[in-house]
Amino acid sequence: MKRFFVLPLIAAGFLLNAQTIGNSPYAAFGIGDVKYDNTTDISSMGGISTAYIWDFNNNFNFSNPAANKNLELTTLKIEASNQNNFFKSNYNNMSATKHSSYLSNLTIAFPISNKVKFGLGYQPYSSKEYTILTKEVLDSGNSQMSLYHGEGTLSTVQAAMSYQITPEFAMGLRSNFFFGNLYDINELTTSDAELINGYETKNKVKSFNFTLGTAYQKKFQTDRKLTLGATYTFGNTGQMETRYVNSTYFYTPGKIKNNESIIEEKFSEDKNLIPMEFSFGAGYGRDAKWFVGTQLDYKNGETIQFLGKPFMNENSYKISAGGWYLPNYNNFRNYFSRVTYRYGAYYEKGNLAINGTNINQFAITGGMTLPFENRSASRMSGIDLGLELGKRGTLDNNLIRQNFVNLKIGINFADKWFNKRLYD
Repeated sequence: MKRFFVLPLIAAGFLLNAQTIGNSPYAAFGIGDVKYDNTTDISSMGGISTAYIWDFNNNFNFSNPAANKNLELTTLKIEASNQNNFFKSNYNNMSATKHSSYLSNLTIAFPISNKVKFGLGYQPYSSKEYTILTKEVLDSGNSQMSLYHGEGTLSTVQAAMSYQITPEFAMGLRSNFFFGNLYDINELTTSDAELINGYETKNKVKSFNFTLGTAYQKKFQTDRKLTLGATYTFGNTGQMETRYVNSTYFYTPGKIKNNESIIEEKFSEDKNLIPMEFSFGAGYGRDAKWFVGTQLDYKNGETIQFLGKPFMNENSYKISAGGWYLPNYNNFRNYFSRVTYRYGAYYEKGNLAINGTNINQFAITGGMTLPFENRSASRMSGIDLGLELGKRGTLDNNLIRQNFVNLKIGINFADKWFNKRLYD
């Protein structure tokens, strides 16, 4: 049976099936819809993190493990995201709306000493869950149907440590363990055929890599400070096991394959699933008052098996800018003077290109940190709120434009957990 596979048709066909529940049609390609991002406070500033050292002692930066010189409290964060996507295509002038909510971050961090800080965290990295059904009438008059289905999740567990070499310069290391399974299948049949032709790919992932970070902060006598930071992610030491099967079969009740005949079966292993990345950032601000920064991220392209064929993700980059403003953290008469206000924006040249059309993304962000208690900001627990408004993709070549409104909320419990008792 001749295989029918056209990338733009997959993306446009995403809107044909009301049962599709994936967050994006572009999750069909590669390792899915990458959800891994920063904590709510960092996301609210456009994602700037490489040169971001929080002025107070109740926050840990996992993105740059070196930028944690001020952490003095044990901090426990629980965060969730609500994604709202609005899709539009020129393919038959179709549109659709998708929503989802998920636990996006769970971390704990604490100081080991004045110079050494440590954190553990969990986040979902990527997911795919899509069902796409397309139908075409052939020249012979018969109908040809294609069903594309994918599912699975990759998660990551992180351990990060920073060491303050001098009062101005620090280094940090973060280990990243990725695990999960991804599954894709393309089933093809025609109205005059008894059997179904299926192209099935299963990817099993267990992979490590490491992120090295540096941070430099120079303070001036005018309460101003200059911050520089850089990170480099390298060293996949695990692997992805891929099993590809091309077979024919038909279904019995209960969607059980029967009379399966394997035409082709291949096994492969790949250590380049999670690509090399680096980032550089710079920022300037005033102690406990305001901060503004910018950042450049670069990610190397990688190749993954998709329905039995190599699928190449291109090199990508992201430019971000943002910051925060705190009116007066010691003003106990006015609660909103102790609220931290955050703002930012970013542009990303994505790693996905379909028939020569780049799938890029742009967004503006904002948010705030609401303290719980009538104490100074240096010992506060609080709620982080974030909002992201943006656009991904294009209407060209029968593709899809994705407008999104993402809401994020996080709770940060911060206090001294491991201090020694002075009195019995």
